[in-house]
Amino acid sequence: MTVEIDISKNMSPEPELMCIFGTGDLGRSLGLRLLQCGYRVLYGSRTPHSCGPLPQGAQVMTHEESARSAKLIFICVHREHYEFLEKMAPQLERKVLVDLSNNLKKDMYMEANAVYLQRLVPKAAVVKGLNTLSAWALQNGLLAGRQVYLCGNNEEAKRDVAEMATKLGLTVVDKGSLSAAKEVEDFPLQLFPEWRMPLYVAVGLSAFFFLYLLIRDIIYAYVENDEDISYRIMISLANKVSPIMSLIMLALCYLPGAIAGFLQLYRGTKYRRFPNWLDRWMLCRKQMGLLALGFAFLHVIYTLLIPVRYPNRHKVISSVVNEMKNNNTTPFYFDNTKAWGADSLFALGILGFFLFVLLGLTSLPSVGGTLSWREFSFVQSTLGHLTLFLCTAHCYIYAWNKFLRTSTYKWYTPPGSMLCLIVPSVTLVLKLILVLPCVNRPLMRIRQGWERNRPKDEMGELKATNM
Repeated sequence: MTVEIDISKNMSPEPELMCIFGTGDLGRSLGLRLLQCGYRVLYGSRTPHSCGPLPQGAQVMTHEESARSAKLIFICVHREHYEFLEKMAPQLERKVLVDLSNNLKKDMYMEANAVYLQRLVPKAAVVKGLNTLSAWALQNGLLAGRQVYLCGNNEEAKRDVAEMATKLGLTVVDKGSLSAAKEVEDFPLQLFPEWRMPLYVAVGLSAFFFLYLLIRDIIYAYVENDEDISYRIMISLANKVSPIMSLIMLALCYLPGAIAGFLQLYRGTKYRRFPNWLDRWMLCRKQMGLLALGFAFLHVIYTLLIPVRYPNRHKVISSVVNEMKNNNTTPFYFDNTKAWGADSLFALGILGFFLFVLLGLTSLPSVGGTLSWREFSFVQSTLGHLTLFLCTAHCYIYAWNKFLRTSTYKWYTPPGSMLCLIVPSVTLVLKLILVLPCVNRPLMRIRQGWERNRPKDEMGELKATNM
C-alpha cells in the first residue's frame, strides 16, 4: 500500500521580496529592518560588486535586474540622482515606488520630490512616505507605534505600502493624493513641533520670575538699603527660579487632566471631544514634564554648589572671626524646630526628586515600552501626583514661616516661593475632589438633578441655558 504525502501543504509561502535603490546608511538600515520582519531584500546599485557592506541575507544586483524582480521598490537616493530612473521607465512600469527622500530646507524646489519622480516615471505608482524615519531609528528598532505619513494617487499602491509599514510596527496616516507630498516632505524639517508650546510656556514663565525676583531681591536691596548684591544673580537667583519653574511645570502636567475630569462631570459623558486648547495642552504634557525634570536637575546642581561658593565661605569665616574677636564662648542655642524643619525639607526634596527621575525614565520609549498599560498608568498618574504632592510639601515647608512676616513682602510683593504654590495647590485640590467618592458623588447627583430640571424642547433635547 502506497501513501502519498503532499509536501507543498507543509511548506510555508516564500517571503515577499522588497527592492531598495540606494546602499547608503538609510538604505542599509531599512534593509536590515525588513529582513528582521521576515521580508527578502534585494538591493539595486550602480556598482553591485563594490557597494560596501550590506545586511546579512540581502542580495545586490544592478538597478535594471533588481527592478524586474520586485513589485515594491524603495527609492533611498537624493533627488539630484533621479535621472537614472527616467532611463529605467520601461522596467519600472506598474511598479510601486516609495520615495523616502528629504530636502535640506523648505521650498528648495518648486515641486515636491515625489511629484518630480512621478513625472519622470509616469507609468509607475509613486507613494511618498517613511521619510520621517532616520537610519538610527531603523537600526535600533525604535519604531513601535511611531507615526508615518503616506500620500499617493494610487490607492492600491498605498495599501501595499501601509501593510508593509504596519508589519514594521509603524502607525500609518494617509495624507491623501500626491499633491500632499510637499507637506509630507516638510515634516522632517520642522524644529521640535511638539515642544513649541511647552518651550514658549517655560521661557515666558522663566523670564517673568527672573525679572520679578531680580526686582524684589537685587534692585530692592540696592534702592532701599544701598547694598550691592548683584553677584547673587548668577547662582542664588537662578537657584530660586529653577525650583519655581520645576514645580509649576510639573503642576501644569496634571492640571489639564483635572480640568478634563470636571468637564466630563459637567457634560455628563466622557465621549465628547475636549476643546482644542485643552486637547493641545494634554498632548504636550510629556514635554512639560521633561522640562520640569530639567529645572529640577538645575535646582539640585545649584544647591550642591552653595557650600563652596565664596559668599557662603566668607560668611562662615566672618562669623568665626567675630566670635574670636568678641571672646564669646557662649555655646549656640540648638533650635529643635529648625532642625525638624531642615530635615523635613531635605527629606521631601530627596523623595520628590527620586520619583521625578523615575517619571522621566518611564517616559522614555525604551522603558515605557516594557510596561503594561496598567503599570505605565500607575507610574505616570499615581506616582506622578505623589511626586507633585511631595514637591509641593517641600516648598510649603520652605515658605511656611514667610506668609505672615511683613518683611517678606518687599514693596508689597509676595516672595516667589509663595507664588509658585498657587498652581500646584489648585491642581492637588481639584484632583482630591475628583478622587474622593464622598466629594464627587454629590457633584454627580447635583449634575443629574440639574439635567432633570432643565427645560426641554419639542424633540426632548435639553435647551442651552446660561450657567
